[in-house]
Amino acid sequence: QVRLVESGGGLVQAGGSLRLSCFAPGFSNSAIGWFRQAPGKEREFVASITKNGGNTGSADTVKGRFTHSREYAKNTVYLQMNSPEPADTAVYYCAADLSTGEWDYWGQGTQVTVST
Repeated sequence: QVRLVESGGGLVQAGGSLRLSCFAPGFSNSAIGWFRQAPGKEREFVASITKNGGNTGSADTVKGRFTHSREYAKNTVYLQMNSPEPADTAVYYCAADLSTGEWDYWGQGTQVTVST
C-alpha cells in the first residue's frame, strides 16, 4: 500500500534549490528515509531522519547540500535540496521504518530533473 506521498519535484536549474515533501500521516513515531533512483540505475539511499527529528545520516554525494527535516504538525518530512546537480536527477522516494529496521512503507515517488 502507498501511504506516503512525495511532492515538490520538478525541473530545477543546477545551483538552484528545491524542497521535496513527504506527507506521511500515521508515521510520527517512525524513522523516515529518502531514496532516489536515476534512470538506468539502482535505488540509492539519500538521507534518513529519526522519529525525533534527528539526522541519522546522508549519502556522501549530498552532504552539505541536502537537508532533512520534519514538521510533525503537518505529518510531513522535507528534503531541502540546495545546489542540486545534474547527477541528482532521479525519482525521489520517501519510506517509513516501523521500528523493524526495514523500510516498510513507500511513497510513489516524485521526479526531480536538474538541468544545466
